[in-house]
Amino acid sequence: MLAKTEDRMSQKGGVTKRRHTGEDEEGGEKKRMGGAKGEQGDGGRKLLDALSVGYFRRVGERLGEGFADSEEREMFVENVLTEVKGKAAVVAMDRTGSFTLQRLLPLCRPDQVAEVLAELGGESGSELKAVSCDQCGGHVVESAVRQISKLSQTAATTEEEEEEEEEEGGLLEAQVLSLCQVVRASIAEFIQHVHGSHVVRTLLHVLSGCLGPLRTETRPGAKNRNVVPQMTDFEIPTSFWYEMKNLTDTLIDNVNLSVTDSVASAVFQTMLTVSHRKRPKLCKQLLKRIMGYLTSRSAAPGVSPLLVFLKDQASSHLVEMIIQLSHKALLRDLYKNHLKGHLVDLALHSIANFPIQRLTAASAKHTMFLKLFDELIQGVEAILAAGHMGVIVQLAESCAKSGEKQEDMIQCLLRAFHCAEPGTRHVSCLPLFMSLMTYEVYYHSETAEGNIQTEVPLTSICYHGSRLVQSLAKFKERSLLLSSLRTQTPADLLTLASDPAGSHVLQALITTSSDKGRGKILKRLEGQFVPMACSRLGSRVLEAVWNSASVTHRHNIAQELVSCDSRLRSDQFARHVWAKFALSHYIHRRGHWQEIQSGESKKRKLFSDILE
Repeated sequence: MLAKTEDRMSQKGGVTKRRHTGEDEEGGEKKRMGGAKGEQGDGGRKLLDALSVGYFRRVGERLGEGFADSEEREMFVENVLTEVKGKAAVVAMDRTGSFTLQRLLPLCRPDQVAEVLAELGGESGSELKAVSCDQCGGHVVESAVRQISKLSQTAATTEEEEEEEEEEGGLLEAQVLSLCQVVRASIAEFIQHVHGSHVVRTLLHVLSGCLGPLRTETRPGAKNRNVVPQMTDFEIPTSFWYEMKNLTDTLIDNVNLSVTDSVASAVFQTMLTVSHRKRPKLCKQLLKRIMGYLTSRSAAPGVSPLLVFLKDQASSHLVEMIIQLSHKALLRDLYKNHLKGHLVDLALHSIANFPIQRLTAASAKHTMFLKLFDELIQGVEAILAAGHMGVIVQLAESCAKSGEKQEDMIQCLLRAFHCAEPGTRHVSCLPLFMSLMTYEVYYHSETAEGNIQTEVPLTSICYHGSRLVQSLAKFKERSLLLSSLRTQTPADLLTLASDPAGSHVLQALITTSSDKGRGKILKRLEGQFVPMACSRLGSRVLEAVWNSASVTHRHNIAQELVSCDSRLRSDQFARHVWAKFALSHYIHRRGHWQEIQSGESKKRKLFSDILE
């Protein structure tokens, strides 16, 4: 059967695509030296022989092709596991073998996965430690442990099938619990190991009953760097409930490692994250015990030890997580007994400013935000000078969320950017906020007393400036920003719409305005709708404006766009605008177009009233 499977693999493109270590110049595989035991690597570690490497590479290629039916898949899996048997650890710790096993295990039955884990652990299970702490082997162990989540997804149709599934699931459950015992016995080594720590983190997820995406799928790109990975919940066996408590107790006994080692700190962060999601009471206990440890350390007389941890690269991340997950009483204690009077100094620190941002965000829904705001607002200019704009942005965001101190925030920013006095400078606030430049720097004015404003094209729009204005756009009173926006030239508005950071500002200000205010801005934009439609970012802003615009405003926009129909239809971005705005209907069936737009406007207003 194995020979037939290999023949099928070679027929379906199983020919080697790239040269692997151990192959000759023509791509053929060298004869192994050392028999069935494999080759010896550095430190006496067994290596997978060249013939086996070639085999598992072809298996990986075959897995990528898919299977015609479940019978073929099961037969293939059974044959490959036969080859793995007896050398599972060597296969798992080989780069090619590891990749193949990671793709194979999700296709295996629970009892087959349990058998692989059992062999990896040896007779006593202790060998799991070496495999888990291996660069390649750790991924295999993680993949095997994750398969326990599938037990709750299967639905047996007969009593016999149900008993069989329970038996298979019980075998895998036992192996996961065995791995937990190995981890708890050497917890300090595991959580400080760069590879072993990931096995512990996967165990925490599995024991809690929630899984995130695979590690290979979580490397963030430029567009989704701040996106929180989606978790999938599943039912867990009763034994996992108790084992989670045992594992967290063991971790808490080694909490001292979380403040000195960044790898161990990540394990504790995972522990808090999953327990907060699945076991809130346990999370509350863990937060209390960790905070008890952090605040009990010795420090200078009269100085909280927490101030030291906030400024440390490893422990600051853990404190951030604690702040994010803390309840009201713990947050209040944290501020009152440890951080009060030190917020500005911490906000100026290159590391501690990040936990202060989390504290500002977490306190927005509590009355303690008022005290926190009054303290931080005293150092706004110093924080701006230090370049820690995240603190300022979060302060504005919390003002918007809480509905408090909004006028104080605006006035403080006007003073910080030197556009509070005289009052004629107020209309300059928008470009100053977006560029994070003071009035004198932006307008090249020699002195702060100078009142002569020269025309300066809008060019400098930075990310944090955009974030700041987007937060201010959520305030109850936005007249200052809207007045400043209406003083911008049409060319500046086009620049704003086409800028990666500025486009979000324009969209936020227009879509949150009243119909009357929106009409004034759109009036200013007349003559710029066509170049906006032809811009990658401008077209998105135009679509957002269209979705919030009245029928009259849509009519004005459409009237300008159809004057350049050939240009819009041929442009890669504008052609989507043409289709979404139904501009062909506007030209040939104006009455029908008007009915559709009126219907959408009424529907939008209805839903808006319901939401309010």
